[in-house]
Amino acid sequence: VHFVESGGGLVQPGGFLRLSCVASGTIFSTKAMGWYRQAPKKQREWIAGISNVSITAYPDSVKGRFTIARDNAKKMIYLQMTSLKPEDTAVYYCNFWGLEFDDNYWGQGTQVTVSS
Repeated sequence: VHFVESGGGLVQPGGFLRLSCVASGTIFSTKAMGWYRQAPKKQREWIAGISNVSITAYPDSVKGRFTIARDNAKKMIYLQMTSLKPEDTAVYYCNFWGLEFDDNYWGQGTQVTVSS
């Protein structure tokens, strides 16, 4: 299993970004997927999840600002981020979500920096 994230960058507070993640080596359409992030000197945290039938969930910290979506044909998930804040600065990763989460499958991640 291999995940490759992309789409990060430098954005001003209040701005938006769209992250992408492509998966390989798995039957993607049957898996729940998630986005996670790790800020400097902090533990990695879950920030969005989408089930195999596209039911979504978010923690309060990003609810209403971030939207997760999936395209099973392309084996991709996306994270639309709006109203970005400096505290959203982190490296963002995708991985399985829920029961199939596996700590061995982290990719390189994509850096998001929110700063003026």
